[in-house]
Amino acid sequence: MALGNVMPELINNYQIFNDVNRLLGISGEIELPSLEAITETLDVAGSLGELEVPATGQYKSIKLKIPFAILYGDIFDITNTTEAVKFTLRASEQFSDPETYNTTYKGVKIIVRGKPITINLGKLVKGKKGDPYVELEVYFIKIVIDGDTELLLDKMGFKFELHGKDMLKEIRKQVGMEG
Repeated sequence: MALGNVMPELINNYQIFNDVNRLLGISGEIELPSLEAITETLDVAGSLGELEVPATGQYKSIKLKIPFAILYGDIFDITNTTEAVKFTLRASEQFSDPETYNTTYKGVKIIVRGKPITINLGKLVKGKKGDPYVELEVYFIKIVIDGDTELLLDKMGFKFELHGKDMLKEIRKQVGMEG
């Protein structure tokens, strides 16, 4: 299915950076976190059964695993539970123009801040990867595609934006956080 005048194909490649340095030894795949809204079940007169109603901008715990190929120094750089970790993932998305068949690309930048909650040391197998990982509790995530901010969630900063629209502006005013 075409998106605008191009058809999405694949992630051509990606890199992951911690603050300023590229992290080496990351395995070939990172599963991005799921955002599951905090909901309340309503069963009210005049409705046909139950409804799950999301609280705008409020999400359950968000986890992100950073996988490594083997156990080495970089994994321990991000395990200090007293300091927030900042990652930036940069990817190149590949598209095709269904009329010209030309290939185009869009840059993706995903910024994540959080704290480590799980340090899995992996395994030792002769001639194989060890598959250790660090799992973060995500406090902040921002997704920029082709220069446009598509998602911004700052759980501690009370910010939630979709497609550049501030979804909590009215709520912040009503609860006295803005004038």
